Amino acid sequence: MASEGGRDGKPETRRPKSERRPKSETRIRGAAGLNVRILGFYQSRSKVDTLPNPWCLKNVPPLESPDAHYLLHAVGWIELGNLAEATAELDHISPELQVHPDVLEVRWLICAEQKRWQEGLRVARVLLEQAPARASGWLHHAYALRRVPGGGLQQAWNALLPASEKFPGLEIIAYNLSCYACQMDELDTARLWLKRALSIGDRERVKKRALQDSDLAPLWEEIKRL
Repeated sequence: MASEGGRDGKPETRRPKSERRPKSETRIRGAAGLNVRILGFYQSRSKVDTLPNPWCLKNVPPLESPDAHYLLHAVGWIELGNLAEATAELDHISPELQVHPDVLEVRWLICAEQKRWQEGLRVARVLLEQAPARASGWLHHAYALRRVPGGGLQQAWNALLPASEKFPGLEIIAYNLSCYACQMDELDTARLWLKRALSIGDRERVKKRALQDSDLAPLWEEIKRL
């Protein structure tokens, strides 16, 4: 039996049980939830442990129903590892709201999980245009730029450096700049940015993370003595 709910008034075909949307208790809800999911992406790559609350979602009108529900469903599907369903949910969102920063955040996450860095770079650039006051756009942009053909460490460094002035209290920016510098064999510069990250964040936590991060391997012996 079909249920109503399609944007154009057409009935939506009921999904098989195994393909239905995540239940409310399994999906991440609202702005805080999206922040947690993006944090999770960087945590899994040893780049950050904590983020200030407004790190990604700031001064942006929230989506309204039904678009807000599509976004929440997409985040839930990402949590369940079903990126195809997550993409399908985002595609249901109104065309004019595809450039809403919250939608772009989730679309970038999907690109990153799939390692589609050229598409991720395009999404990050739109996010930067739409919400330059979000640190996440700057981080996503540099992260993707490092990995696209024709990109690299220098381009990532150049893209992220201005964010250090816009967000001086954000540890992950200083930390990532240290990683980029270290991989470019600019060890003095890497030391300076790592010291800044240590001063901004919890010193022992940052030190522990740095000693597990292969980007900083050339400095491991020094870091052990800090």
